[in-house]
Amino acid sequence: MRIDLHTHSDRSDGTDSPAELVRLARDTGVDVLALTDHDTTEGWDEAADVAERSGVALVRGIEVSARFAGSGVHLLAYLPDPGHPGLVAELGRVLDGRNSRLPAVIDKLQGLGIDIEADDVRRIAGDAAALGRPHVADALVAKGVVADRDEAFARFLGPRGPAYVDRYAADLPTMIRTVTDAGGVSVIAHPWASRHDHEALDEAGLASLQADGLAGLEVDHQDHAPEVRDELRGIAGNLGLVTTGSSDYHGAGKLDHDLACNTTAPDQLDRLLALAADASARSGRDTPAVVGRP
Repeated sequence: MRIDLHTHSDRSDGTDSPAELVRLARDTGVDVLALTDHDTTEGWDEAADVAERSGVALVRGIEVSARFAGSGVHLLAYLPDPGHPGLVAELGRVLDGRNSRLPAVIDKLQGLGIDIEADDVRRIAGDAAALGRPHVADALVAKGVVADRDEAFARFLGPRGPAYVDRYAADLPTMIRTVTDAGGVSVIAHPWASRHDHEALDEAGLASLQADGLAGLEVDHQDHAPEVRDELRGIAGNLGLVTTGSSDYHGAGKLDHDLACNTTAPDQLDRLLALAADASARSGRDTPAVVGRP
């Protein structure tokens, strides 16, 4: 069974619609797919409608922008009630932070002599609920300023770049508890990716987050070298955390992240779904089921 628990559609910074993403999963032999757009659930209904008719089991999720010990961390929230007031409020704050920093980024790029306007980015973003730096990068590609997203981040948009602007991100322990209260289950995405400062996400830090309700770690990811995967898997084993693997697929927006290039073991998916079912029962919330669960 091929299980990919981290993908993006054009409702955030992917390039495929939710429907196209599910169809691609079917065509490439993915049995279980999680749609985890950044900070939004907007693509869930479209993906679920196609999944019901495609033979692909769909796990609905969100990749939430968070902060821990002063550094950015991405949290994969699976199967929470999307109407939970605390979750809705926090996602709203994150999205407001995403969207409100666009003028500041544009100002910095213009100050560097680049001919770009906010409308150029909005045209690129299309139906996206979550505007982000990847959309700015795509606009720079369209204007011929850079060759691809990687160059845009390296030259301008990365944390050390001259057009970088910080934004609001949720407090990680609080967000983990919020996801649990919403009947969902949490996994830290690519915790030791080289682009993040993961010093606080050592075994002690992860144990503290487990006490807040953290369920697992995304171990098998393109941004984790083999030795990093081995060390993370060992920590997960010591703590009893679920381990997942996934592509972090973004379509044409991110190369070398093909669907199911990394996968989750079936027994780990079973563990994750059991924890989600327990959280759902304890919360009393109307949480989404897995569509077409195998």
